[in-house]
Amino acid sequence: MMHEFLTENRGELIERCRMKVAKRPVPKAAKEELEHGITLFLDQIIKTLKAEEASEPGESHRMSGPSGGAEAVLSEMGASAKEHGRELLQHGFTIDQVVHDYGDLCQAITDLAVELNAPIANDEFRTLNRCLDNAIAVAATEFNVQRDNMFADKDARDNERLGFFAHELRNQLNSATLALSAIKSGSVGLTGATGSVLDRSLVALRRLIDRSLSEARMSAGIPMQHRLFSLADFIAEVQLAAALEAQVSKCVFTVSYVDSKLALDADRELLLAAVANLLQNAFKFTHPLSEVLLKVYAMGDRIRIEVEDKCGGLPPGDAERMFLPFTQGGADSSGLGLGLSISRRSVEANGGTLTVRDIEAQGCIFTMDLPRHAMSELISAN
Repeated sequence: MMHEFLTENRGELIERCRMKVAKRPVPKAAKEELEHGITLFLDQIIKTLKAEEASEPGESHRMSGPSGGAEAVLSEMGASAKEHGRELLQHGFTIDQVVHDYGDLCQAITDLAVELNAPIANDEFRTLNRCLDNAIAVAATEFNVQRDNMFADKDARDNERLGFFAHELRNQLNSATLALSAIKSGSVGLTGATGSVLDRSLVALRRLIDRSLSEARMSAGIPMQHRLFSLADFIAEVQLAAALEAQVSKCVFTVSYVDSKLALDADRELLLAAVANLLQNAFKFTHPLSEVLLKVYAMGDRIRIEVEDKCGGLPPGDAERMFLPFTQGGADSSGLGLGLSISRRSVEANGGTLTVRDIEAQGCIFTMDLPRHAMSELISAN
């Protein structure tokens, strides 16, 4: 009987399938694929064959479903095939690989039966084909459903993000245009309130564009461009770019001393955008006439870049939530709510971490923790 042949050679069949799967191009099969796919499918075929040998068609259909019937999805085999199709999509496989996953087992059964001269009766072969057809149909259907849902969700998020970006861009550009028109008319000067509106609008436009470029790089998977660079020079550039924003926000901006011997080995532009986002967030929420502090120091084999604000502290539970995309806090809801999320992704892509510490009733301290390097490494490399 075929179910006896499958039971006796279960380990060999699974190993043959494992070898077939190992030869696939990337992505490689995960452990779960074998546990919830091939092995479970094989056991269900054995149970189906046993039920048919015992003349229990109801049990056979409960296990693997009728031939060509929509009820196949309601069977035990259909339920596991549905889960298997979902798992394969999550692991990055294609629809072809979903089909091959089940075909590998059937091919292994046929090859081994020929090698051992084990006969397979026609009705048993029809049952094997029925199980294969039903499992592939359910798995492929679920794979396509989940993939379509994934694309639909992504399109919705992309459209929402684009809408937010266009809306914010239009608002800032409109403010800058009106301010410039008033200044050109000669009725107001550059140093007055209208000039401040122009400054704020231009700063906001630069912030939006920088942030969007960083996000585009991260989302597109553009290779990291690591290089060794001076931490002191890096912070000096950050300070120069942030000075105008501090002035517009009516904040005192203080930068600590930076040891000239320290260096970073990272994608400079991504880190520059990450620090800029943290400072922009600080200037946005810090109470007017208070201080934003940029502190840089080494600790052991790590370099820490801290941005401390005087926002008044965070509500309970907001510390981690604020790193989620499209999350905004405080009374100022301008912007896209993406800055902190992008900053964390940029820092992590450079081998670091980004955390926040709440100082109750005072403010927040955002800390970038990165691998430490020294300028001597740059000198020796040259």
